[in-house]
Amino acid sequence: MILSFASSGLPGMLLVASSLLALLAYAAVVLSPDRAGDGARMRGLLVLGWSAHLLALVLDIAGIGASQPGARFGFAPALSMTIWLVLAVYMVESRLVPLPSARRVLAVLAALGVLLAALYPGESRPLAASPWTPLHWVLGLASYGLFGVAVLHAVLLSRAERQMRLKMPAPGQGQFPLGMPLLRLERLTFQFVGAGVVVLSLALLLGWWFTPQWRWDHKNLLSVLGWLVLTGLLTGRRVFGWRGRRATRWLYLGAALLLLAYAGSRFVLEVLLQRAGTAPV
Repeated sequence: MILSFASSGLPGMLLVASSLLALLAYAAVVLSPDRAGDGARMRGLLVLGWSAHLLALVLDIAGIGASQPGARFGFAPALSMTIWLVLAVYMVESRLVPLPSARRVLAVLAALGVLLAALYPGESRPLAASPWTPLHWVLGLASYGLFGVAVLHAVLLSRAERQMRLKMPAPGQGQFPLGMPLLRLERLTFQFVGAGVVVLSLALLLGWWFTPQWRWDHKNLLSVLGWLVLTGLLTGRRVFGWRGRRATRWLYLGAALLLLAYAGSRFVLEVLLQRAGTAPV
Protein backbone atom coordinates (compact mmCIF):
# COMPACT_ATOMS: atom_id res chain seq x y z
CA MET A 1 0.00 0.00 0.00
CA ILE A 2 1.58 3.34 1.00
CA LEU A 3 5.34 3.03 0.92
CA SER A 4 7.63 5.14 3.08
CA PHE A 5 11.07 6.35 2.10
CA ALA A 6 12.63 3.30 0.48
CA SER A 7 16.30 4.29 0.99
CA SER A 8 18.14 3.53 4.22
CA GLY A 9 21.28 4.73 5.99
CA LEU A 10 22.83 8.08 5.09
CA PRO A 11 21.07 8.29 1.68
CA GLY A 12 17.76 7.68 3.42
CA MET A 13 18.46 10.44 5.93
CA LEU A 14 19.43 12.81 3.10
CA LEU A 15 16.24 11.91 1.25
CA VAL A 16 14.11 12.66 4.30
CA ALA A 17 15.98 15.91 5.02
CA SER A 18 15.81 17.18 1.42
CA SER A 19 12.11 16.32 1.15
CA LEU A 20 11.32 18.12 4.40
CA LEU A 21 13.39 21.15 3.37
CA ALA A 22 11.57 21.32 0.03
CA LEU A 23 8.19 21.07 1.78
CA LEU A 24 9.09 23.83 4.25
CA ALA A 25 10.38 26.15 1.51
CA TYR A 26 7.29 25.61 -0.65
CA ALA A 27 5.03 26.11 2.38
CA ALA A 28 6.79 29.42 3.13
CA VAL A 29 6.10 30.57 -0.45
CA VAL A 30 2.42 29.66 -0.13
CA LEU A 31 1.90 31.22 3.30
CA SER A 32 3.94 34.42 2.84
CA PRO A 33 1.78 37.51 2.25
CA ASP A 34 2.24 39.51 -0.94
CA ARG A 35 4.29 42.58 -0.16
CA ALA A 36 5.97 45.09 -2.44
CA GLY A 37 9.68 44.49 -2.84
CA ASP A 38 9.40 40.90 -1.57
CA GLY A 39 10.16 39.32 -4.94
CA ALA A 40 13.79 38.50 -4.17
CA ARG A 41 12.88 36.63 -0.97
CA MET A 42 10.16 34.66 -2.75
CA ARG A 43 12.56 33.73 -5.54
CA GLY A 44 15.11 32.64 -2.94
CA LEU A 45 12.57 30.39 -1.23
CA LEU A 46 11.51 28.90 -4.57
CA VAL A 47 15.14 28.22 -5.54
CA LEU A 48 15.74 26.59 -2.14
CA GLY A 49 12.67 24.39 -2.46
CA TRP A 50 13.45 23.57 -6.10
CA SER A 51 17.05 22.57 -5.25
CA ALA A 52 16.01 20.39 -2.31
CA HIS A 53 13.27 18.91 -4.50
CA LEU A 54 15.89 17.99 -7.12
CA LEU A 55 18.11 16.28 -4.53
CA ALA A 56 15.14 14.27 -3.26
CA LEU A 57 14.26 13.22 -6.82
CA VAL A 58 17.82 12.12 -7.60
CA LEU A 59 18.14 10.10 -4.38
CA ASP A 60 14.70 8.57 -4.83
CA ILE A 61 14.70 7.72 -8.55
CA ALA A 62 18.32 6.55 -8.61
CA GLY A 63 17.54 4.22 -5.72
CA ILE A 64 20.63 5.30 -3.77
CA GLY A 65 20.73 3.35 -0.52
CA ALA A 66 17.82 1.10 -1.51
CA SER A 67 17.88 -2.62 -0.76
CA GLN A 68 17.54 -3.45 -4.47
CA PRO A 69 19.96 -1.97 -7.04
CA GLY A 70 18.69 -0.08 -10.05
CA ALA A 71 16.39 2.82 -10.80
CA ARG A 72 13.10 3.11 -8.94
CA PHE A 73 10.11 4.69 -10.60
CA GLY A 74 6.33 5.02 -10.41
CA PHE A 75 3.43 7.41 -10.89
CA ALA A 76 4.39 9.69 -7.98
CA PRO A 77 8.05 10.30 -9.00
CA ALA A 78 6.82 10.95 -12.55
CA LEU A 79 4.37 13.60 -11.32
CA SER A 80 6.96 15.08 -8.95
CA MET A 81 9.55 15.33 -11.75
CA THR A 82 6.98 16.92 -14.09
CA ILE A 83 6.09 19.61 -11.54
CA TRP A 84 9.79 20.19 -10.86
CA LEU A 85 10.39 20.78 -14.59
CA VAL A 86 7.44 23.18 -14.83
CA LEU A 87 8.74 25.08 -11.81
CA ALA A 88 12.21 25.28 -13.38
CA VAL A 89 10.78 26.94 -16.51
CA TYR A 90 8.64 29.26 -14.38
CA MET A 91 11.64 30.45 -12.35
CA VAL A 92 13.58 31.30 -15.51
CA GLU A 93 10.61 32.97 -17.17
CA SER A 94 9.60 34.95 -14.07
CA ARG A 95 12.95 36.78 -14.22
CA LEU A 96 11.88 38.17 -17.60
CA VAL A 97 8.10 38.43 -17.19
CA PRO A 98 6.30 38.93 -13.86
CA LEU A 99 3.96 35.99 -13.25
CA PRO A 100 3.18 36.30 -9.52
CA SER A 101 -0.28 34.74 -9.86
CA ALA A 102 1.24 31.35 -10.70
CA ARG A 103 3.77 31.26 -7.86
CA ARG A 104 1.53 30.00 -5.07
CA VAL A 105 -0.23 27.43 -7.26
CA LEU A 106 3.07 25.97 -8.44
CA ALA A 107 4.44 25.90 -4.87
CA VAL A 108 1.35 23.96 -3.71
CA LEU A 109 1.66 21.50 -6.62
CA ALA A 110 5.40 21.07 -6.01
CA ALA A 111 4.82 20.36 -2.32
CA LEU A 112 2.18 17.77 -3.22
CA GLY A 113 4.63 16.22 -5.69
CA VAL A 114 7.34 15.91 -3.02
CA LEU A 115 4.85 14.41 -0.56
CA LEU A 116 3.47 11.90 -3.08
CA ALA A 117 6.96 10.79 -4.13
CA ALA A 118 7.86 10.25 -0.46
CA LEU A 119 4.75 8.15 0.17
CA TYR A 120 4.77 6.23 -3.12
CA PRO A 121 8.39 5.88 -4.33
CA GLY A 122 7.45 3.26 -6.92
CA GLU A 123 9.16 -0.03 -7.67
CA SER A 124 12.77 -0.90 -8.39
CA ARG A 125 13.70 -1.64 -12.00
CA PRO A 126 17.16 -3.23 -11.94
CA LEU A 127 17.12 -4.25 -15.61
CA ALA A 128 15.83 -2.38 -18.63
CA ALA A 129 14.38 -4.18 -21.64
CA SER A 130 16.72 -2.22 -23.92
CA PRO A 131 19.77 0.02 -23.41
CA TRP A 132 17.64 2.75 -24.99
CA THR A 133 14.95 2.46 -22.32
CA PRO A 134 16.47 5.14 -20.01
CA LEU A 135 16.46 7.60 -22.93
CA HIS A 136 12.82 6.69 -23.58
CA TRP A 137 12.02 7.50 -19.93
CA VAL A 138 13.92 10.81 -20.05
CA LEU A 139 12.17 11.90 -23.26
CA GLY A 140 8.78 10.92 -21.84
CA LEU A 141 9.38 12.96 -18.69
CA ALA A 142 10.68 15.91 -20.72
CA SER A 143 7.51 15.87 -22.84
CA TYR A 144 5.41 15.80 -19.64
CA GLY A 145 7.28 18.88 -18.43
CA LEU A 146 6.89 20.76 -21.71
CA PHE A 147 3.17 20.07 -21.90
CA GLY A 148 2.84 21.02 -18.23
CA VAL A 149 4.43 24.40 -19.02
CA ALA A 150 2.14 24.78 -22.04
CA VAL A 151 -0.92 24.11 -19.85
CA LEU A 152 0.31 26.67 -17.31
CA HIS A 153 0.64 29.28 -20.05
CA ALA A 154 -2.78 28.38 -21.46
CA VAL A 155 -4.38 28.89 -18.03
CA LEU A 156 -2.66 32.27 -17.68
CA LEU A 157 -3.74 33.18 -21.22
CA SER A 158 -7.38 32.30 -20.53
CA ARG A 159 -7.31 34.29 -17.30
CA ALA A 160 -5.79 37.33 -19.02
CA GLU A 161 -8.37 37.18 -21.81
CA ARG A 162 -11.15 37.06 -19.23
CA GLN A 163 -9.73 40.09 -17.44
CA MET A 164 -9.51 42.03 -20.66
CA ARG A 165 -13.07 41.13 -21.64
CA LEU A 166 -14.28 42.31 -18.25
CA LYS A 167 -12.06 45.40 -18.54
CA MET A 168 -10.55 44.59 -15.15
CA PRO A 169 -6.76 44.45 -15.60
CA ALA A 170 -4.70 43.39 -12.62
CA PRO A 171 -3.67 46.41 -10.52
CA GLY A 172 -0.26 47.81 -11.31
CA GLN A 173 0.16 45.69 -14.44
CA GLY A 174 -0.53 48.41 -16.99
CA GLN A 175 -2.18 47.53 -20.29
CA PHE A 176 -1.59 43.81 -20.11
CA PRO A 177 -2.97 41.78 -17.17
CA LEU A 178 0.14 39.60 -17.04
CA GLY A 179 2.62 42.31 -17.90
CA MET A 180 3.13 40.98 -21.44
CA PRO A 181 1.20 41.10 -24.75
CA LEU A 182 -1.37 38.31 -25.10
CA LEU A 183 -0.09 37.41 -28.56
CA ARG A 184 3.35 36.82 -27.11
CA LEU A 185 1.91 34.63 -24.35
CA GLU A 186 -0.12 32.69 -26.91
CA ARG A 187 2.97 32.23 -29.09
CA LEU A 188 4.93 30.93 -26.09
CA THR A 189 2.14 28.49 -25.27
CA PHE A 190 2.22 26.87 -28.68
CA GLN A 191 5.99 26.91 -28.88
CA PHE A 192 5.98 24.71 -25.78
CA VAL A 193 3.28 22.52 -27.36
CA GLY A 194 5.38 22.15 -30.51
CA ALA A 195 8.51 21.26 -28.54
CA GLY A 196 6.51 18.78 -26.47
CA VAL A 197 5.13 17.08 -29.57
CA VAL A 198 8.64 16.69 -31.01
CA VAL A 199 10.00 15.19 -27.77
CA LEU A 200 6.95 12.96 -27.30
CA SER A 201 7.28 11.73 -30.90
CA LEU A 202 10.89 10.70 -30.22
CA ALA A 203 9.85 8.95 -26.98
CA LEU A 204 7.09 7.01 -28.77
CA LEU A 205 9.38 6.06 -31.66
CA LEU A 206 12.04 4.79 -29.25
CA GLY A 207 9.45 2.86 -27.27
CA TRP A 208 8.05 1.25 -30.41
CA TRP A 209 11.41 0.59 -32.07
CA PHE A 210 13.28 -0.90 -29.13
CA THR A 211 10.47 -2.75 -27.35
CA PRO A 212 10.77 -6.48 -28.12
CA GLN A 213 6.99 -6.88 -28.35
CA TRP A 214 4.84 -3.79 -28.72
CA ARG A 215 1.54 -4.02 -26.85
CA TRP A 216 -1.51 -1.82 -27.17
CA ASP A 217 -1.96 -1.52 -23.41
CA HIS A 218 -3.54 1.45 -21.67
CA LYS A 219 -0.28 3.39 -21.53
CA ASN A 220 0.58 3.02 -25.20
CA LEU A 221 -2.98 3.59 -26.43
CA LEU A 222 -3.52 6.74 -24.36
CA SER A 223 -0.04 8.05 -25.27
CA VAL A 224 -0.75 7.70 -28.98
CA LEU A 225 -4.21 9.28 -28.56
CA GLY A 226 -2.63 12.18 -26.69
CA TRP A 227 -0.03 12.58 -29.46
CA LEU A 228 -2.79 12.58 -32.10
CA VAL A 229 -4.79 15.24 -30.22
CA LEU A 230 -1.79 17.53 -29.72
CA THR A 231 -0.56 17.05 -33.28
CA GLY A 232 -4.10 17.81 -34.45
CA LEU A 233 -4.00 20.99 -32.35
CA LEU A 234 -0.81 22.19 -34.05
CA THR A 235 -2.23 21.28 -37.47
CA GLY A 236 -5.51 23.06 -36.76
CA ARG A 237 -3.68 26.15 -35.57
CA ARG A 238 -1.46 26.28 -38.65
CA VAL A 239 -4.13 25.42 -41.24
CA PHE A 240 -7.32 26.83 -39.72
CA GLY A 241 -5.90 29.42 -37.33
CA TRP A 242 -7.32 27.84 -34.18
CA ARG A 243 -6.94 29.95 -31.08
CA GLY A 244 -8.78 30.87 -27.91
CA ARG A 245 -11.04 28.37 -26.20
CA ARG A 246 -10.99 25.83 -29.01
CA ALA A 247 -7.20 25.62 -28.95
CA THR A 248 -6.93 25.45 -25.15
CA ARG A 249 -9.56 22.71 -24.99
CA TRP A 250 -7.54 20.58 -27.39
CA LEU A 251 -4.44 21.25 -25.31
CA TYR A 252 -6.17 20.28 -22.05
CA LEU A 253 -7.56 17.11 -23.63
CA GLY A 254 -4.18 16.04 -25.03
CA ALA A 255 -2.40 16.77 -21.74
CA ALA A 256 -5.06 14.85 -19.78
CA LEU A 257 -4.67 11.81 -22.05
CA LEU A 258 -0.90 11.84 -21.51
CA LEU A 259 -1.35 12.22 -17.76
CA LEU A 260 -3.65 9.20 -17.72
CA ALA A 261 -1.32 7.25 -20.01
CA TYR A 262 1.52 6.81 -17.55
CA ALA A 263 0.75 8.38 -14.18
CA GLY A 264 -2.91 7.39 -14.29
CA SER A 265 -2.39 3.77 -15.32
CA ARG A 266 0.41 3.26 -12.81
CA PHE A 267 -1.64 4.87 -10.02
CA VAL A 268 -4.43 2.36 -10.64
CA LEU A 269 -2.03 -0.60 -10.69
CA GLU A 270 0.28 0.50 -7.86
CA VAL A 271 -2.23 1.97 -5.42
CA LEU A 272 -5.76 0.81 -6.22
CA LEU A 273 -5.01 -2.72 -7.48
CA GLN A 274 -1.69 -3.19 -5.62
CA ARG A 275 -0.09 -4.79 -8.68
CA ALA A 276 3.01 -2.66 -9.18
CA GLY A 277 4.96 -5.44 -10.86
CA THR A 278 2.51 -5.55 -13.75
CA ALA A 279 2.52 -1.78 -14.31
CA PRO A 280 3.77 -0.56 -17.69
CA VAL A 281 7.24 0.91 -17.82
